[in-house]
Amino acid sequence: MPEYFFIPRIFPLGVILLDFLFLLVAIPIEAFILNRRLKFDKRTSSFYAICINLFSSVIGWIIFFFMEPMLPVRFKSELIDYLFFNQIRYAYNIQTLIILTAFIIFFATFLVKYLLLRVMLILLSEPGKNEPESQPIIKRNSRRNYKSKLQNTNVITSLLIGNALSYSLIVMILFIRAAYI
Repeated sequence: MPEYFFIPRIFPLGVILLDFLFLLVAIPIEAFILNRRLKFDKRTSSFYAICINLFSSVIGWIIFFFMEPMLPVRFKSELIDYLFFNQIRYAYNIQTLIILTAFIIFFATFLVKYLLLRVMLILLSEPGKNEPESQPIIKRNSRRNYKSKLQNTNVITSLLIGNALSYSLIVMILFIRAAYI
């Protein structure tokens, strides 16, 4: 039987399927939040939720693959045990590191999703729709400036709520997975 060098000996199918499950959980929750809070229609909110979750997942995996070779050997072996075999040996006091890493991942994902949504809103907006032909001088405390600040905080709050809800459900899925496997 010929050996195929381009096929890995260990294929992380479980990790790929689990990431796919996370996306299937996160996208509808965040689309619902974008629909309700930002008043997007269902198609637009689904499109934005799919885009920001897929892009943030890809960015997260790229960061993971760049950071993984820099980890110490003991953390690397714990990580491989968890990803491939769903086991944490607890030989080292790694619980604190896992909790810290989870908080960093949560806020980094939130920041990436916010930046991606802002970029998509800017790039996909119609060029002449919101801009009048002659722009008046905006006063410091004008109504438009206040509305812009309110809309920006509404986007931040909506993404934070959606990200928190999706991560909460993902953590529940991980607990169920750990209990039954």
